[in-house]
Amino acid sequence: MRMIETTFHFLPRTLSRGIFYSLGCLLLLTNPALTNAELSSVEKSEKQFQSNVKQFITKYCLDCHTGDEAEAGLSLEKYNTRSSILEQREAWGKIVKRIQIQSMPPKDAGTLPTDKEREDVLAWFDDALYGVDCSGDVNPGRVTIRRLNRNEYNNTIRDLVGIDFQPAKNFPSDDVGYGFDNIGDVLSLPPLLMEKYLDAAEQISEKAIFANTPESYPWTKIPEKSFKKEGAVNISKRSAGFHSRGTILGTINLKQAGQYEFRIVAGQTPAGKDPAKMEVKLDGKLLKTFDVKANRSVPKTFTFPKAISLPKGKHVLSISFLNDFYDPKGPPKKRDRNLYVFDVAYKGPLGQLPSDLPKSHNEIITCTPDSRRSVRYCAEKILRDFGTRAFRRPVSRDEVKPVVELVEATVKSGRTFEQGIQVGVQAILVSPHFLFRIEGIQNPGGSGDVQNVAQYEIASRLSYFLWSSMPDERLFSLAAQGRLTDPRTLQVEVKRMLADPKSEAFVENFAGQWLNLRNLEELTPDPRKFRGFSTQLKEDMRHETEEFFAHIMKEDRSVIEFINADYTFMNERLAKFYGNKEVKGEEFQKVKLDKTRRAGLITQASILTLTSNPGRTSPVKRGKWIMENILGTPPPTPPPNVPELEESASAKPNATLREQLALHRKIPGCAACHDQMDPLGLGFENFDAIGRWRDKEGRNKIDSSGLLPSGESFNGPIELITILEQQKQGFCRSLTEKMLTYAIGRGVEFYDKCAIDEITANFTAKGYRFSALVTEIVLSDPFLKTSKRSSK
Repeated sequence: MRMIETTFHFLPRTLSRGIFYSLGCLLLLTNPALTNAELSSVEKSEKQFQSNVKQFITKYCLDCHTGDEAEAGLSLEKYNTRSSILEQREAWGKIVKRIQIQSMPPKDAGTLPTDKEREDVLAWFDDALYGVDCSGDVNPGRVTIRRLNRNEYNNTIRDLVGIDFQPAKNFPSDDVGYGFDNIGDVLSLPPLLMEKYLDAAEQISEKAIFANTPESYPWTKIPEKSFKKEGAVNISKRSAGFHSRGTILGTINLKQAGQYEFRIVAGQTPAGKDPAKMEVKLDGKLLKTFDVKANRSVPKTFTFPKAISLPKGKHVLSISFLNDFYDPKGPPKKRDRNLYVFDVAYKGPLGQLPSDLPKSHNEIITCTPDSRRSVRYCAEKILRDFGTRAFRRPVSRDEVKPVVELVEATVKSGRTFEQGIQVGVQAILVSPHFLFRIEGIQNPGGSGDVQNVAQYEIASRLSYFLWSSMPDERLFSLAAQGRLTDPRTLQVEVKRMLADPKSEAFVENFAGQWLNLRNLEELTPDPRKFRGFSTQLKEDMRHETEEFFAHIMKEDRSVIEFINADYTFMNERLAKFYGNKEVKGEEFQKVKLDKTRRAGLITQASILTLTSNPGRTSPVKRGKWIMENILGTPPPTPPPNVPELEESASAKPNATLREQLALHRKIPGCAACHDQMDPLGLGFENFDAIGRWRDKEGRNKIDSSGLLPSGESFNGPIELITILEQQKQGFCRSLTEKMLTYAIGRGVEFYDKCAIDEITANFTAKGYRFSALVTEIVLSDPFLKTSKRSSK
């Protein structure tokens, strides 16, 4: 807790209060009174429920979903009113999707609803669960204050400071919500993470800013290739060995005049009474003669009592061995005195800034105190510039005043100005305004329940959506001009940002989580069954899918190609795995598929491996993945008392996997979900557990045919993919929900239906183009607006 208090101490009190006020607001829930019109609508909906929906549930659902033994653990008889349905809005949303895809009631039920009955009930649920008047003011939702996750932290430090050393790799793992690790509600700040932030801030400031102290000057080693030798000297990469009297001469080229220090690491092989004598000269002038008593196995560092003043240019440092000695009759280990020099280095010019300062230093230290400019003046200028970029919005003099005073105190204590700025940078990097994306500070006095997101906040929403990093100079400039609510400007920016190399972060972080690619690293197929599988092959599999996603993104292709594309990307190793002998080299290349076996994402080895068990395929996992990522209809969590497939299959151990699944579906509570999942997964049984094509499993011929609950039949993966392609509207809506969730950092709610409908309709009308989807999300109310009302 003291660490958090210290963090807030670096900020003005007014701003600290603002943060706590924002945190408090997030906890407030309002329940505005219903108007007469709304009350009338509710009464009408309740009557429709009692006269229509309740009868539907009784007639078609309660036979299987009643009491403690209810199938899938889903007991529905307690839902007797509209309000009881709305209290479990999320659960009923999943049930409605099952009704919609006609897996509930199941096809083998005694009585099935007519199309009209199903449509009427779905229409009621659509209005009750998601009914929002899209013609009026719609709640755009409100995002919780969001902490930077590990990827965002690393990328932001890279773009803010100009150093890329991944400080967040040692941070605790980020929690995941709604499938993503950038959700504000789950990104907590444990004490251990605060300690890591403090350590990281210190490391970052020291790497980015040259401290200008004697200790901060690096030693520059004179490489062995720069030495010339005279006499009996053998020069190698490890050392220079003097086996008799001899000299080595090393040339250095100083870019600046000034004071320099030198060090020599040396040792001897002893013989006789005297130690080896090492004479050191610079430009022909004797500096010192050292007695080298240390043994060559434990050498010693030799330095000079004071720094040496040298002009700019070339200088020659010579090291000579003066007293060679050899006694063939002496003790075995003391017969031959030799000198060994292991390292020769220099540093400087001390007391002045080196000419080859890191780029980050020059970008941060834009003002140096002198007779005309005070420490306070320069510190304020530097920290306001740095703070504006770090906080991703303009900062005032009052905001940085406590940090400027910290710098002044540091310098007065005897440290250099650069050390003072290091401390100031550390203070900013542990500020909540850097670690969190805090919205509402720039327009706190706005009126009304719904407000526009401020310009600099839109810039951050854009950059963290597409780059997982802070805004660049162009976004800052557009925010300053007030242009980031202009649709044309946003459309141009989306295309620019998707084309930028930093959009690789979108591939890694959005695609990596949407498609579950991050889980691939943790999987290890059974090495006894899959001997050709390796860590490198697994990396190639992941890279194929990332290249595929990036191609659709950067080439602005139709998102339907995620389902049906007739191409992919391979290098020689992966191509050989797939049975393609034409691709050569390590580089990934676009490869056309003949679409007799593979098409789109689902038949890529990464996805097929992810959705398998270590020793065999898993039609259930593959079907579940398709329902979640393609159809947008994730199945409910199985009840806890349902046995694993292996247990239910023990009754018929020699059965095929298809037959075992059929047995499993006979278990109460299994059929409702497995009737949908199993056929989808079995359609891809021609691919083994690591994605290789096969026609047989053991002695049994693969049967990849199936019948979906909708009545559609298929034979093989390509026919099934054709059926899935026909569900493209559902896929587009599902992809919209996933990408909107990632973009705004919160789960979508029922009141987001209007925005999701509009985004989906608009981008599909534009040819399903990837950039159109991203642009429509950026132009949507949830992205550009925020609400003061409850988000529930």
